[in-house]
Amino acid sequence: MSIVRATLRNDDCLWPAWRVSSRVRALVTTRNGGVSGAPYGGGQSGEGGLNLGLHTGDSPDAVRENRRRLLALTEAPAAAWLEQIHGADIAEAGAVIDRCANAPSTGNVVRADASVTDRPGAVCVVMIADCLPVLFCDEAGRAVGAAHAGWRGLAAGIVEKTAGRVAALAGASPSALHAYMGPAIGPSAFEVGEDVLDAFVSTADATRRDATAAAFNATQSKGKYLADIYALARLRLADAGIDAARVHGGTQCTVTERERFYSYRRDRVTGRMAAMIWLAE
Repeated sequence: MSIVRATLRNDDCLWPAWRVSSRVRALVTTRNGGVSGAPYGGGQSGEGGLNLGLHTGDSPDAVRENRRRLLALTEAPAAAWLEQIHGADIAEAGAVIDRCANAPSTGNVVRADASVTDRPGAVCVVMIADCLPVLFCDEAGRAVGAAHAGWRGLAAGIVEKTAGRVAALAGASPSALHAYMGPAIGPSAFEVGEDVLDAFVSTADATRRDATAAAFNATQSKGKYLADIYALARLRLADAGIDAARVHGGTQCTVTERERFYSYRRDRVTGRMAAMIWLAE
């Protein structure tokens, strides 16, 4: 195993540019800054990949070292790693961390696609490699949350449900929340079938069905569409009560930005990045 760099650096990650309390800490990793080799490696050398997924076929020792580096960068004590199942279940990050600490040999991983917390030092984290990560916080820094919004979870309401849980923990209205959309499969790469179109249009608020349908552009292949997951998420964030001016990010494409991001759709055998948010202790 070739260690390209001794530590993970700030510029190996994306940092939300939002105006919220300094208590709120958040980042999204890229594929660079770790110790994994090809096909989990970094974008240029094929080495130095920051793969954070233990289920990908990568060396477990490499993944553990990558996770150690990430926590060292955050200076947070522990992260609530989840077993993501493309659903809409939400866990409490502090409880996930406590559960895993009490059963280290089994891991006892919680199955959910989002976590929330108001406990300082408890890191909400979701892993990604095309699915959309959405990070939430209230402006005053009283509560945070992270959601893994693949198309199934997004259609099932994971964004609205996570926003509601964060708002409740913060004792605030959803209108007081900020949301950050991290890197995901872009609108030029996300080809889907009619089942995905139907899943969104059928579950959309009546006032947003036309806008929801407009997020799908028909291709030359019968029954195929290019879906804009960022546009779909913005509609769901509006449904949650979050003002568009408080929605950030949503500009990168994991598929086309090969040197920077892992992409399952592009490579199949690949690593996982992480979107993380927490409250400083």
